[in-house]
Amino acid sequence: MAIYNPKSLKAEEFINHEEILDTLRYAEENKNNVELIDALLEKARPKKVGNGVHCEGLTHREASVLLACDIPEKIQKMYEVAEEIKLAFYGNRIVMFAPLYLSNYCVNGCLYCPYHLKNKHIGRKKLTQEEVCQEVVALQDMGHKRLAIEAGEDPKNSPIEYILECIKTIYGIHHKNGAIRRVNVNIAATTVEEYRMLKEAGIGTYILFQETYNKESYLHLHPTGPKHNYDYHTEAMDRAMEGGIDDVGLGVLFGLELYKYEFAGLLMHAEHLEAVHGVGPHTISVPRVKHADDIDPSAFDNSIPDEMFTKIIACIRLAVPYTGMIISTRESEEVRAKALRVGISQISGASRTSVGGYTQEERPHDTEQFDVSDQRSLDEVVRWLMEMGFIPSFCTACYREGRTGDRFMSLCKSGQIQNCCHPNALMTLTEYLVDYASEETKQIGFALIEKELEKIPREKTREIARKHIEEIKTSNSRDFRF
Repeated sequence: MAIYNPKSLKAEEFINHEEILDTLRYAEENKNNVELIDALLEKARPKKVGNGVHCEGLTHREASVLLACDIPEKIQKMYEVAEEIKLAFYGNRIVMFAPLYLSNYCVNGCLYCPYHLKNKHIGRKKLTQEEVCQEVVALQDMGHKRLAIEAGEDPKNSPIEYILECIKTIYGIHHKNGAIRRVNVNIAATTVEEYRMLKEAGIGTYILFQETYNKESYLHLHPTGPKHNYDYHTEAMDRAMEGGIDDVGLGVLFGLELYKYEFAGLLMHAEHLEAVHGVGPHTISVPRVKHADDIDPSAFDNSIPDEMFTKIIACIRLAVPYTGMIISTRESEEVRAKALRVGISQISGASRTSVGGYTQEERPHDTEQFDVSDQRSLDEVVRWLMEMGFIPSFCTACYREGRTGDRFMSLCKSGQIQNCCHPNALMTLTEYLVDYASEETKQIGFALIEKELEKIPREKTREIARKHIEEIKTSNSRDFRF
């Protein structure tokens, strides 16, 4: 029997089945232990340290106790502390991005994804470089600066050379005042050598969803194809980091397996990265199984209600305070609004989950990877965020200034990142308002920026930000950053 060891490089040891079962038993035994729950909430709460803020975080076992707790007033306290943590490290900024689907050819047999090999009636498509250009121009015309590229696993139709060519094409397109400044990559697990090639291509974060940490369920859900190899998939982040990619993004597909199991496994993976590489996940995503072409979510009997989904997000924030948290347009406006308060720091806007979807006037449904719940335009999402008091941020400065991996985390943990992220967010929001926004959105946005400028603590930084904002408004000068 494998023994739990967060420093091990073997999947069965750092995501250890027996440790998860022990954790769930411990959580169930202590879910009404008010003294322990209060102590864990106090441990999780942000503490002032010098000019910065420190958060200790929680272990997978501690966080699982909070997730199991069903005492209403304690759950409310979890939400309050989660929001405190979110504001301490990310302020009221919400980073904006969009997915870009390059190809839906896939050799895997995943039971929850319409791109699976046996689906013969879905339209298969792979973008040419000219079509990549057209998609990117359409995204730039909305105002996007950050993309997450997606592709099915198919060595023939989308080999690493094709992905690298697409990245080069994306970074090379400058249309009017538009530019994609950060390309994150969500493609199948691969080799150290290919991760090194992605790093050299200038990617931002490498994202790979585990789907499920339960090995038995994983093997059932991935019956055929290279993704069937649980260990190779689960150990991918270690190979990515060995290849020089120091910003990696985790995630599970909630609804495939029991959520308490997935929650513990996800946090154990984060702890493993911290233990081995000295830096945890740059992001954690929280997708839920959704309807798609030949996929019926009711076929999976582990779906979670919205209230529990919100609680999971809050508990992840309590456990891994410094990580960015991502929610997509899989979720409705209502669900996303709640999630933003308790931990989410990045959202997609105006997403199309089909190959070639952005250049079509009507949203295509025949090649979508999943149904999109929040179908609003980017302008509507930006305005909605600002009306709730958030700053939509199109900033990519940290990645382009080399503030990645442990350098980003050390700045984030000291609270110092706010000194550059807040003004950078305001300057990139100004770019969006001037170049792309409707009149109503501009009016709300410029008023918000004026108010938020006053919150910048350093007078010199505030004045430089104000100067750059005026330059953006009165000229084609763009891409100022601290």
